[in-house]
Amino acid sequence: MVDLKSQYEKIKTTVDASIQEVLDTTTYINGPKVHEFQKNLEEYLDVKHVIPCANGTDALQIAMMALGLKPGDEVITADFTFAATVEVIALLQLTPVLVDVDAVNMNISIEAIKKAITPKTKAIVPVHLFGRAANMEAIMQIANEHNLYVIEDNAQAIGANCKFTDGTKKKAGTIGHVASTSFFPSKNLGCYGDGGAIFTNDDALAHTIRGIVNHGMYVRYHHDVVGVNSRLDSVQAAVLNAKLPLLDSYNQARQNAARKYSAAFEGHKNIIAPMICDNCDCHVFHQYTLRIIDADRNALMEHLLAKGIPCAIYYPIPLHLQKAYLDSRYKEEDFPVTNQLVKEVISLPMHTELDNEQIKFITDSVLEFLK
Repeated sequence: MVDLKSQYEKIKTTVDASIQEVLDTTTYINGPKVHEFQKNLEEYLDVKHVIPCANGTDALQIAMMALGLKPGDEVITADFTFAATVEVIALLQLTPVLVDVDAVNMNISIEAIKKAITPKTKAIVPVHLFGRAANMEAIMQIANEHNLYVIEDNAQAIGANCKFTDGTKKKAGTIGHVASTSFFPSKNLGCYGDGGAIFTNDDALAHTIRGIVNHGMYVRYHHDVVGVNSRLDSVQAAVLNAKLPLLDSYNQARQNAARKYSAAFEGHKNIIAPMICDNCDCHVFHQYTLRIIDADRNALMEHLLAKGIPCAIYYPIPLHLQKAYLDSRYKEEDFPVTNQLVKEVISLPMHTELDNEQIKFITDSVLEFLK
């Protein structure tokens, strides 16, 4: 699904030198490389504050902790996504409110958000799923009308742009009150272990977050807030610092591969391919996910795997049907799109090193099965 080895071989000299600096200085925690990466990412995103942390799940949890949400507060998020999004809501004893997604872009449904708001609602967590930016303009309008926080889950869409009706653009993860991201190795900007970060333009919120990630400390052994131990180590920051200047080119490579995939599948009666915008910068294709209609998706998966083609189903079970998150509040009729997507979706290999020969082999194999 991801060719990290070939990617590394192209940047080996830069990455190795960056890591060697850390080894030479032995500044493994909160060293110069971490601060350098933080500043570079702030500049790239045009956001005031980037606070690195240990992983993307921690980033989401810390963002919620910093907002001062209380047990029982309702947090609206998408039913069709990875469990980490709802996991941290439950861990903080908040009340997850899962809603359906849009059939076209697979992101959280604007109409479903509106219907789910109650007097207990305190926050919305849009997930920029598979690398496509959610409709942040509409989400922020709803949030402003109801005095709600917006916490962007940007684990899959770093570098994507959100376009507003006035023609302006902002990077996904810089629009809500706070955002989280993951630097898991397979992400568009990935390190060689676990890593994450939190983004915000709010000075006071950033100050709170900086304390939380470091055991609640601003001064050593003075614990001003309840915190956790969640720090990006310097070796991972060194890798990210080497890769950040290449992020736009990495995303462009993914977009180019997506165009070639979609061109091969165009007009096929059994395939709904991802929507690609004219300038394509709202989608950075963390995953390239097809919907297979009126055909056996699972058999297609077996067919591809038998040919040595990696593929995956993201996600096979809706969150509202997961054992950990079952709740009598949820009715099946509230999730028609999600319930359909889990039967249809299949993700094909998507990474920066895909070449024309590989794409042709993959698309030919899909079409061979669906002939």
